[in-house]
Amino acid sequence: MTTERVSDQTKFAYWVPNVSGGLVTSDIEQRTGWDYEYNKKLAQTAERVGFEYALSQVRYTASYGAEFQHESTSFSLALLLATERLKVIAAVHPGLWQPGVLAKLGATADHLSNGRFAVNVVSGWFKGEFTALGEPWLEHDERYRRSAEFLQVLRKVWTEDNVEFAGDFYRIRDFTLKPKPLVVPELFQGGNSTAARDNAGKYSDWYFSNGKDFDGVTEQLLDVRRTARAAGREVKFGLNGFIIARDTEKEAREVLREIVAKANKPAVEGFRAAVTQAGASSPDGKGMWADSSFEDLVQYNDGFRSQLIGTPEQIAERIVAYRRRGVDLILAGFLHFQEEIEYFGAKVLPLVRELEAHTTQPELELATA
Repeated sequence: MTTERVSDQTKFAYWVPNVSGGLVTSDIEQRTGWDYEYNKKLAQTAERVGFEYALSQVRYTASYGAEFQHESTSFSLALLLATERLKVIAAVHPGLWQPGVLAKLGATADHLSNGRFAVNVVSGWFKGEFTALGEPWLEHDERYRRSAEFLQVLRKVWTEDNVEFAGDFYRIRDFTLKPKPLVVPELFQGGNSTAARDNAGKYSDWYFSNGKDFDGVTEQLLDVRRTARAAGREVKFGLNGFIIARDTEKEAREVLREIVAKANKPAVEGFRAAVTQAGASSPDGKGMWADSSFEDLVQYNDGFRSQLIGTPEQIAERIVAYRRRGVDLILAGFLHFQEEIEYFGAKVLPLVRELEAHTTQPELELATA
């Protein structure tokens, strides 16, 4: 056995709704806007009630219920300038970005925000975006090999001078970035496959998981941390969860039932065809969405699976149970973002902090095998 550090307190992030259609592919009412003014107010609210991070999504073309999209890095910078403490994570695709150029943008964003810019490296699942922009579509593990180089280049450029890197996808020759970031931006990376976990263990600061139950979280944590330990590193763990907090469990379950009942079936089935193929294309068949059901995909990152659905007390207890299993951060989606983040901050987060204060096991023992 070995002991792995677990955060004293769970951190919270929310999905920035900078893409139209909300966080569920359903015709249910979603009182959420994708425009800047809505998102500016939302970021300020989230910061005020206790969220530490926000993740700006990346879509380049209309697809599966997402008709309109604001670009992630520029939108992230706008939110950073509208807040004081919130860290904003911009999702980016290797293959559509050159890492040295993104490193330059990131350093500037870091200075403008006093060290609050972060990056989520997304290897990509939507072939149509790459081919529409004239970029080659790589097979699954090749996409992750490219991401591995991308992550390495970003960190080297942000921390070293006269950078040399000779990879299969990126070549950097005697490049020095000035000014360097005030704070080296945190690097996030997700995915379920062996290639994704390997990248996280070796190169990223955070591993993002799709929605998982307790067993799924434990299995991924063991694997990622085993790889990280072999590389002499530590990696933090973030879990996606769609939160439906209501005064009664019956109300919360009814909201879930209505979301699924009103699912936009053509959009969900189209998304399902694209992503299950992408997940199954990994050599071990463990890629994202490989085993997702129709209901899972109504929330397109399997957020229902985390089961953060019920009363504030039920959700707080489950969040703390995830923390004790090694989860450092909950990446939250909501149906009606503004009002539900307010509710979460008032009703759920104080209960989480109270339960955490009485948790007697600040560390988690995990098997090395």
